[in-house]
Amino acid sequence: MRGGELDLVLWRDGEIVFCEVKSRRSDRFGSAAEAVDWRKQRRIRSLAAQWLRASGRRGRVRFDVATVTGVEIDVIEGAF
Repeated sequence: MRGGELDLVLWRDGEIVFCEVKSRRSDRFGSAAEAVDWRKQRRIRSLAAQWLRASGRRGRVRFDVATVTGVEIDVIEGAF
C-alpha cells in the first residue's frame, strides 16, 4: 500500500478492526501505546481508507492498538 503498511486487519464481532502492534523491551522510555501518536493515527486512518477502497469491504470500523512490553501483552480496543 502506498504510504506504509497495516499491521493487522481483522473481522471481529461485525466490525473491521485495524490493529497497530507496538513492542518495547520495557517502558523506561515511554509506553508502546504512546508511540501511536496523532501522526501515526492519521497515517493508519489513511491506510485503512485505502484498504477499504481496494477491498470493497463495508462495515463498522474500529482502530485498536496491541502493545507488547517485555512479555506482557495488552490490547486497547477502540484506541482512536
